[in-house]
Amino acid sequence: MILEMKVPSPGESITEVEIAQWLVADGDYVEKDQAIAEVDSDKATLELPAEESGIITLKAEEGDAVGVGEVVCLIDTSASKPEGDNKTKASAAKETAVAATSEKTSAPATDTKPKETAKTYASGSPSPAARKILDEKDIAASTVKGSGKDGRITKEDAMNAVPSMGSPTGGKRGETRTKLSMLRRKVAERLVAAKNETAMLTTFNEVDMSAIFELRSSYKETFKEKHDVSLGFMSFFTKAVIRALQLFPAVNSMIDGKDMITYDFCDISIAVSGPKGLMVPIIRNAENLTFRGIEAEVKRLAIRAREGQITVDEMTGGTFTISNGGVFGSMLSTPIINPPQSGILGMHNIVERPVVKEGVVAIAPIMYLALSYDHRIIDGKESVSFLVAVKEALENPVEHLMDGNVEKALEL
Repeated sequence: MILEMKVPSPGESITEVEIAQWLVADGDYVEKDQAIAEVDSDKATLELPAEESGIITLKAEEGDAVGVGEVVCLIDTSASKPEGDNKTKASAAKETAVAATSEKTSAPATDTKPKETAKTYASGSPSPAARKILDEKDIAASTVKGSGKDGRITKEDAMNAVPSMGSPTGGKRGETRTKLSMLRRKVAERLVAAKNETAMLTTFNEVDMSAIFELRSSYKETFKEKHDVSLGFMSFFTKAVIRALQLFPAVNSMIDGKDMITYDFCDISIAVSGPKGLMVPIIRNAENLTFRGIEAEVKRLAIRAREGQITVDEMTGGTFTISNGGVFGSMLSTPIINPPQSGILGMHNIVERPVVKEGVVAIAPIMYLALSYDHRIIDGKESVSFLVAVKEALENPVEHLMDGNVEKALEL
């Protein structure tokens, strides 16, 4: 029996996926539920499992865009599992081809000298279409090698020509062209859309992290031992953001046509660097979570993102985003809004800097914060006040985030 395997729907609103990588070869024997391919959607990379056991026939190539519901491979379920070393005909044929290629390579060369093309009036001359393209690119015809008859420069030669990168100095000057994954292309589209379609503005502030350093120094070991999760900075920042969102609900809003939608819950998106690029999983109803709950959820989502197991549902939605560029050493940045959200908080590295405390210069661990916001629905006063509220909570977490009881807040 021949089973047609079709592309399943990875999530709502996704109509096509891209074959990122086949994990099996054409003609291989596959087991039921074995991962046979990695497919990219515009939101995540997912594994495609075999629906039945049998010999597989691939119907799409790596890099192909395939619509949801289309056939990507066939599985002959009546085929029996090969014995011995489990090598299929396809694998054996592939090895034979490689061996044959090696033999040809090692064989003595006979006459490898290329035949010289006879020079005529056409040599190095572009066709009218090619000349137009070269003029648009501001590339001299003398720098392009023609592949047409008698060395004539064709339209395709002109399209593939690239401007000179200066005078060669004798070093390596190679280049690699790699197709962007569907996820990366979607991220690019969303970033450009955010810049073009929102009135984005960024406001900055700084926060003295001394109080959080002292709390972590005093309680991180006990916290780790009790909850099997580290007491990091994300729980403090998430709590501070939630408090500020509740004080300034316009920042927890989105534009929908001529309407403004304000949410009474806080779904906090956290930017995570994954193997396929930036991913933004969401902590749902973060306002209901404790420090332990936030740290556990951050750890779970980060692991799933790094291992490529994050699902579309885990990245859909979100009312506000926190991005921590400080882990990579960023001192200051202007983060781009994650549409359709209206705000994003950028965290940066913590550096000891001289500050004035009660009229005296002291050294303190300082972090710069950046809030990018959509000025269409968030006024300057609200944005600045929101960031000040975050700063206040981080500099006095016991009062603003823990209700004056550290052990109760940390569930110790």
